[in-house]
Amino acid sequence: MAGVHSGEGMAGVFSYESSEIDWCEDNYRHSEHVVESFNTMSSFIFFIISPIMLHLLHPYAKERSLAIHLVWVMMIFVGLFSAYFHMTLSFVGQMLDELSILWVLAVGYAVWFPRRLFPSFIKDRSTFSKLVLVITVISSVSSFVKPTANAYALNCFGLHLLYTLITEMKCCTDQKALRLAKLSIALWVLAISCWLGDRFGCSFWQRINFCYLHGFWHILIVIAVAYGSTLIAYLDANYEIPYSLPGLQYWPCDRWAVGLPHIVLKGNSKTEKRC
Repeated sequence: MAGVHSGEGMAGVFSYESSEIDWCEDNYRHSEHVVESFNTMSSFIFFIISPIMLHLLHPYAKERSLAIHLVWVMMIFVGLFSAYFHMTLSFVGQMLDELSILWVLAVGYAVWFPRRLFPSFIKDRSTFSKLVLVITVISSVSSFVKPTANAYALNCFGLHLLYTLITEMKCCTDQKALRLAKLSIALWVLAISCWLGDRFGCSFWQRINFCYLHGFWHILIVIAVAYGSTLIAYLDANYEIPYSLPGLQYWPCDRWAVGLPHIVLKGNSKTEKRC
């Protein structure tokens, strides 16, 4: 009998709408097999942006550390698990979605957090990465205690990264980097506004029949990550590999007002840091 109950419980966490979270979009509006169609489809933006960013950042990652590629590899999994979650609104989908975001943040901390901001008892990046790993494992286990609070905790981690970025930018005079910082912050503010609006203003959006803010959050946040992570990587390159003369460009055309930012390495001789 215990085995039967255990099997039912296991099946339950995979079942449709077993998550306590339900976003504003009308359920099953376009398909009886997909709970939130627009939120599911908008998750596929991760599959478009992530491979492009992997390609664009490869010269920098090859010079700095191939571990940097883990950020955008993990972002592909974020897109996959986000699509699965919104398709089913299952508890397992929710946890996979949130844990994949947590591990993206962890990788970002491990590879990019400035050395000068390490705790006094940390002497090198390898030790710092191990500390991040331990904290992330503990956080992953703790996330099952109150799953409804996970999204807020993840946004707090994001706020800390934003604060760190703003602190680092205070001593930067590179105009391209400053412009990229302003765009990154603006995109993040727009994205988080969509997330909050969907979460807490659903009744208003339902009245005007526009329940798609969470889908726009997906689109805006992946672009914000592309902008923000490239800026962080650029600052990191100036600290860690200044001899490579890192610069910023935009894909597909550097002369365009919009595009995906990436790092170009212009030289091999040692030079002073610009940021």
